[in-house]
Amino acid sequence: MRSIPDIVKQLIIINALFFAGSFLINPNITAIATDLLALHYPGNDRFGIWQLLTHMFMHGGFTHILFNMFGLWMFGSPLAQMWGKNKFIFFYISAGLGAALVQLTVNYVQVSAITEQLVSAGFSKSSVVDLLQSERYSTAWQAVISESQLNSLYTSFNFSMVGASGALYGVLVAFAFLFPSAELMLLFFPVPIKAKYFVPVVVLLDTISALTGRSFFSPSNTAFIAHIGGALTGFIIMWYWKRNQFNQKRWN
Repeated sequence: MRSIPDIVKQLIIINALFFAGSFLINPNITAIATDLLALHYPGNDRFGIWQLLTHMFMHGGFTHILFNMFGLWMFGSPLAQMWGKNKFIFFYISAGLGAALVQLTVNYVQVSAITEQLVSAGFSKSSVVDLLQSERYSTAWQAVISESQLNSLYTSFNFSMVGASGALYGVLVAFAFLFPSAELMLLFFPVPIKAKYFVPVVVLLDTISALTGRSFFSPSNTAFIAHIGGALTGFIIMWYWKRNQFNQKRWN
């Protein structure tokens, strides 16, 4: 651990403490911790503004946290060594926030569009929200919207998101910017690929998964939209920093 930059080490420890506190100490705490600290839809009673930050340190299981912390160590360490603590933590948190906001925006668009259909058909908005909040299906809605829309409505309104993956995707993009010729490979496809090709392919696969629902190398309940949001945020920050690296707007 001595070779790991302090900020990366501290982030790994914080994630481990959150995981231990919500999963290992007492199994009964898991549901309470998820309700309080995972990211929920803003229209849901379980939403809290602090969840935009805390969800980054929560994980759904040992494999989830293991792969995320491995990625943070592998790709975050060279960035933290190059940038220093303040610049790295700014970038990491910004990518995580960007991932959350993109996911929430997509959910909002889905919920709003389908809710408006129901309201136009004569259902009151308050009754729709009340039924969504109770997580009970309304068979009366099936005369207005399709089953897939109904499932999308409930899923988007009652979703919860945990994990550092959004922030990690921003880190991946930054790594590809700064070390484009570094060779990487997937465990199930052990062929070295340069980072400048590897990272775009990973993001492309997540984009396909988000559009089709088909998962290539992640569980089906993965927040693919958040991955794309983290990658996009990381790209925008890196583009801005590169463009302004020689003027007064550069990071000092």
